[in-house]
Amino acid sequence: MRALISVSDKTGVVDFVKQLKALGWDIIATGGTMKLLQDNDIQVINISKITDFPEICDGRVKTLHPKVHGGLLARRDNPEHLKALKDNAIDFIDMVCVNLYPFSQTIEKKDVTIEEAIENIDIGGPSMLRSAAKNYSDVTVVCNTEDYQIILDEIRKFGNTMPNTRLQLSAKAYTHTAEYDMKIATFIREKAGLSEKLFLEFDLLQSLRYGENPHQNAKFYRQNNYMPFSLAFAKQLNGKELSYNNIQDANAALAMVREFDEPFCVGVKHMNPCGAAIGKNIVECWTKAYNADTVSIFGGIVATNQQITAEVAELMKHVFLEIIIASSFSVEALAILSTKKNLRLIQVDMTKNAETQPQLLSVIGGLLMQDIDLQTKKVVAEMCVTDIKPTCEQLKDLNFGLKIVKHIKSNAIAVVKNGVTLGIGAGQMNRIHSAEIAMKQAHSNGQTNDLILASDAFFPFDDCVELAAQMGVTAIVQPGGSVRDEESIKKANEKKITMLLTGMRHFKH
Repeated sequence: MRALISVSDKTGVVDFVKQLKALGWDIIATGGTMKLLQDNDIQVINISKITDFPEICDGRVKTLHPKVHGGLLARRDNPEHLKALKDNAIDFIDMVCVNLYPFSQTIEKKDVTIEEAIENIDIGGPSMLRSAAKNYSDVTVVCNTEDYQIILDEIRKFGNTMPNTRLQLSAKAYTHTAEYDMKIATFIREKAGLSEKLFLEFDLLQSLRYGENPHQNAKFYRQNNYMPFSLAFAKQLNGKELSYNNIQDANAALAMVREFDEPFCVGVKHMNPCGAAIGKNIVECWTKAYNADTVSIFGGIVATNQQITAEVAELMKHVFLEIIIASSFSVEALAILSTKKNLRLIQVDMTKNAETQPQLLSVIGGLLMQDIDLQTKKVVAEMCVTDIKPTCEQLKDLNFGLKIVKHIKSNAIAVVKNGVTLGIGAGQMNRIHSAEIAMKQAHSNGQTNDLILASDAFFPFDDCVELAAQMGVTAIVQPGGSVRDEESIKKANEKKITMLLTGMRHFKH
């Protein structure tokens, strides 16, 4: 049995080859791989001995040869193939272990040139992988270092890899070359000035019971690159499987949590906050958020950037919740909450970094893409456009309200006070109706004065300011940008309300 080894990622390859040799395999190797193996006292056959042809063109041509591909592609059960190999003095190659030049890592370098990128496009490697993968009935193809051990185990136990294992390895090889070519095509098309072609690369994470409704099929996929604040990379500690709607709600909750550095807790229903608060600790945050809307939180999800402690777990366990998401759970809290077998407890990495990713949304016959809305301007006194200026306490709530309202479905209004939401107006067809809902809810919570109002987009008329004055609002933050801004500013001055314009809207459809 013969194996051809030519790897860019040399992780574990020395031990892998040593064990193959111990199992009686002959090893063919190329270039740097051959040198590494020889340096570790492993006897190998130079690829040039097989092809009877030297590596040429700075190593660009070394495995593109009939004695390589004939040895890989010939079917062992086809007499004509066997005769062709015998007539041309070609021997079988029973395994190919190849991973490819680091093209992705190369193009990620700052100021990489097209010449440098091209030199890291592998030609012989993908060709060998595809040849071996095509003939998986007879040839084992390896492109992932994680598969070394199962291959060795099967050879040791059965004398060769099993047919189903070879089929799976073949599929992995084709996937590997497809992803590789996708990245090359994307890079070269951009450099050539051709129109962009979008390639997506996601792995199935979970087949869901159903989608938004029971008659809809659904699946959950995960991208390859790790991301914090992601449910796709979270760890479920308790409870039944997540549903499509759970995932949507949890994603919305994590987007809100990401806004805050101080202790924060939010309850979410149908992708909108139904209660959110900042505080000194998780107990205070949860208590404020829960009391903000004790009705809507029923059957909702809770997310926080704090550890769930035993103290807050005792408070939460009396409320019917679908999910609790946190940066961590204490051992005691897990013991308390795990008594509710269906309650999903999700631990999420909440490490903040500058990385982002495009947001994708399918439409009939197409796909929308945009940057995730991670920007939130800090509300400062200099944004004030009215005669009455904001106090320091008002600025704190104006900032809190803005961070919340950007995550509410448009048209969106948030009424807040002392770091807690009092009223949420979401998804109405006009802004005045959202404002009415939010302010009525605030009043039902017993809060009727010194309220702070945040809007995700400008006021098209001064009616929202008029209503705000009637309902006890003393400060407003909104992006501005309407041709009628002056009317709203004039009304705010008339009603002794301070108004700040950020210049940045946050529509969320």
